[in-house]
Amino acid sequence: MDVHDAVTLGVEEEFLLLHPETGEVVCAAPRLLELLAREPTVMPELMRFQIETATTVRRRLEDVRADLTRLRRRLADAADRAGCVVVATGVAPFGAAPGTSALTPSRRYLTLAKRFPGLIADAGTCSCHVHVGIPSRESGLRVIAELRPWLPALLAITANSPFRHGRETGWASARYALWSRWPTARPPSAWPGVTDYDTEVTEAIRSGAAPDERSLYFYARLSPRYPTVEVRIADTCLDVEDAVLLAGLVRALAVTALRDDPPPAHPVHDRAISEALSAAARHGLTGPGLDVRTGAVLSHECLLDRLVAHVLPGLDAYGDLDVVKRRVDELHGHGGGAARQRLLRPAAASPATFVARLAEATVAGPRP
Repeated sequence: MDVHDAVTLGVEEEFLLLHPETGEVVCAAPRLLELLAREPTVMPELMRFQIETATTVRRRLEDVRADLTRLRRRLADAADRAGCVVVATGVAPFGAAPGTSALTPSRRYLTLAKRFPGLIADAGTCSCHVHVGIPSRESGLRVIAELRPWLPALLAITANSPFRHGRETGWASARYALWSRWPTARPPSAWPGVTDYDTEVTEAIRSGAAPDERSLYFYARLSPRYPTVEVRIADTCLDVEDAVLLAGLVRALAVTALRDDPPPAHPVHDRAISEALSAAARHGLTGPGLDVRTGAVLSHECLLDRLVAHVLPGLDAYGDLDVVKRRVDELHGHGGGAARQRLLRPAAASPATFVARLAEATVAGPRP
């Protein structure tokens, strides 16, 4: 099998629409969708204060970067015309969640709200999803098995939601803490085969844990719509370069799994992955993490370096090595999105100033 043809990339990003003065959410998505009607890869999300974009199917990271940058700028221009700002952060930094009054009125979302009213009240968090193309569902499960132990590192890289209700949450990814309350928001299992995967999906829907396959929130899953593995663990990234790094690492992990001579697999328990994910969500790149195989406490920077070393052949196969190593070096220097938000927040004299800085970073990327 030629994995170079099979492992394509696509990235979906979710954003918040905020009031430029108060920083509170604004239900302006319908207006932005009108203004961007000719942009087919801009879509509504669960809440009307959210909006989603998607790249086209790509093979080169530079094309992913170009798509993400262009779409963010298009959103920012439309938001300015609609009287709000677009911000790439995992949770709204100010104000109370408006709950079901802000729900996008689609049948699927209304079903979710009816079934999970307590969870929908705090919904509207924003994530970044990476899709990697796969030649078959069987190969997709190989990719998911390869991803499982590295999900905490991917979360640490992208953790980008330290503020909520105007206060520091104590989490680098408050989004993860909220999202993990959903019944199916959990690490993917080590499914032996497609029948085992389909059985678990069917049981989750039958039991009421999810109304349909699209509402299954495994942190990595076989996409119910595309011939891809969809990785859903990440916060939406403050900087485009973090999203590009995430995409490059996810594809390199997929290529590693699909090689004719993949590295030997080591069983990893779901509990170890969950504990490591909690550490990543709490600290991001700036604190201690857990080695899922040994339980040893290591810095997340060390774990990130281990991930890069593990996937070097996959990075090299696509010419992604220099891009990834350069961004990893930058993250070692100034941390991820949560660390950068914390640098911006104390210097901000008001919610308006902080939101303006986040909006600028969303479009242009913060300067180290």
